[in-house]
Amino acid sequence: MRRLFPVTDETAAQASGGAPEGKGAGETAGARVTDGPGIRVTDAPEVSGAAALVDREWSLAELAAAYAYPEPVPGAPRPWLRANMVSTLDGAAQHEGRSQPISSAADMRIFGTLRALADVIVVGAETVRQEEYRPARARAEFAAARKAAGQAPAPAIAVVSASLELDFSLPLYTSPLVPTLILTGAAAAPDRVAAAEEAGATVVIAGEGRGIEPVRAVRALADLGHTRLLTEGGPRLLGQLIAAGVLDEMCLTLSPMLTAGDAQRVAGGPSVAVPRRFELVSLLEEAGFLFGRYRRS
Repeated sequence: MRRLFPVTDETAAQASGGAPEGKGAGETAGARVTDGPGIRVTDAPEVSGAAALVDREWSLAELAAAYAYPEPVPGAPRPWLRANMVSTLDGAAQHEGRSQPISSAADMRIFGTLRALADVIVVGAETVRQEEYRPARARAEFAAARKAAGQAPAPAIAVVSASLELDFSLPLYTSPLVPTLILTGAAAAPDRVAAAEEAGATVVIAGEGRGIEPVRAVRALADLGHTRLLTEGGPRLLGQLIAAGVLDEMCLTLSPMLTAGDAQRVAGGPSVAVPRRFELVSLLEEAGFLFGRYRRS
C-alpha cells in the first residue's frame, strides 16, 4: 500500500528517485515484526514522507493513524458519522447481492480498522440479512487504544429497521460482546419491540413514524455515548443519511473491476436538491484498488 495524497515535498522527492537521509525506502522508525501472517506492528503511530510512497503492507497502527476520527471537543463531543463503501469502476456496490466479490485483502484490512476505531456500526436491516452480519469482535491489536479512548472492547452494531422483522435467534442479537442496538420509529409493532428486547437487543426510538429520522438517530446514538459513528450502508440507508445532511465523511474503495448488470450504487433513494460537495483528504492505493477518504466541505 502507498499513499498517493496528500503529497509532501518529501514524498514528491521520493517519487522522483530520492530518499530521506538516514533511511531506506519504506523504512519507518521502531518497526518490529510480530506473529500473525502479514501483520506488522510499529511503535511509530503513522507513516509519512518517503515511506508513504513505497508499496508495502501497512501495519494496523499505521492504518489506524491514517483513518483516525477527529479529536473530540472537550466538554461537548460532537458525533462524527463516516460511511465505508466499495464500488466497481462502473458504479456497482455489490455483485450478486454481496460486496465481498468486489473487495480485496487490503479493503478488508481497512474495513476491520474502521470498525475497530468506531463506537457503533450503523447498518440497514437488508444489508444485515444479505451480508450475514455477526457481532463485532474484540481485536487484541486495538484493545489498548480502545480502552484509552473509553470505548467498549468492540463496537456495537446498530441495525436500522422499521418493521423489526428480524431473526432474533441469530448470534447478532443473542450473543454479542456489546449489546446490539435496533434503531426504529415510535410506531414500530409493540410485539416486535418486545421480541427484540427479550433476545437481548436494545431498542432505540429514533423517529415518530415507523422508520427512523437520521438527525434524530445520530443524536440518540450520541446520547448513549456513541460519537464515533460508522455506517456500512446499505445503499438505501446511506441515501437517507446523505439526504438528511448528517454524513460527515465518506471512505470509498474504488475496485478495479467491471460487473455491468443492474447492481445498486453505493447510495440510493431520492436525489438531493443540490449535490453535496466533499473534499478529498486522503488517497491510498494497493494492487489497483484506490482507497479514498472524503470529508464534507
